[in-house]
Amino acid sequence: MTWILSPLAAIGAAVLGALAFNGRIAIFAGQTLSHFLRPPFYPKEILQALMSVGYFSLPVVGLTAVFTGGALALQIYSGGARFNAEAVVPQIVAIGMVRELGPVLVGLMVAARVTSSIAAEIATMKVTEQIDALVTLSTHPMKYLTVPRVLAGLIMVPVLVGVGDVIGIMGGYLVSTNSLGFNEAAYLTNTVNFIEMRDVISSLVKGAAFGFIATLLGCYYGMNTGRGAQGVGQATKSAVEAAAVLILAANFILTSIFFSI
Repeated sequence: MTWILSPLAAIGAAVLGALAFNGRIAIFAGQTLSHFLRPPFYPKEILQALMSVGYFSLPVVGLTAVFTGGALALQIYSGGARFNAEAVVPQIVAIGMVRELGPVLVGLMVAARVTSSIAAEIATMKVTEQIDALVTLSTHPMKYLTVPRVLAGLIMVPVLVGVGDVIGIMGGYLVSTNSLGFNEAAYLTNTVNFIEMRDVISSLVKGAAFGFIATLLGCYYGMNTGRGAQGVGQATKSAVEAAAVLILAANFILTSIFFSI
């Protein structure tokens, strides 16, 4: 009977491990949110986090969005040509960038850049006992390290998503008007007329959710890192992997909520 029970035990262990992980993340998220409105506050740390998450992420977000928008326009034009539907390029580029590609790509870029940075920074602080020093100085590590970064993710990632949406649409515009023969005014008119307020709201809500996930997991894995350089590397890798998977899962859930038929 061992050969039958062993696979079942492995599956059960995996399920229990996943549930335990979700529980630990939920508790950590609840503790973080509970500190948002309670003093003391650290405005310098918050400002630094806003700059790190938002301003310094603009180059990679902009480049990713403009090339994605241009490639999307080429693909839609090529596919639409099979059905004599090339004229739908402006509308599909706009809705594709605003509803899906803009938020998801920005979320994944933030996970790659910000989550890894936060996890490595906090994990290094824990390994070198700087977090213990904060406790000795009567400074709550979650107030000083986690809250500013998660708050920055909630505020700045929606801004990055909005900027990425606009740049991605402009990338499609540049390719369509310069290479595919579209009229500039007609392209912009079709884009503006096709986008609805619900599309914009869903994009920004996704940005806030993805920013929360990316920064929260970076802090969580940093705070719970193992010892030594290997622990820092493992925490960084695990944080990025978990953030990317949860961002994609959250995208599916939010899309189902906003656009369910």
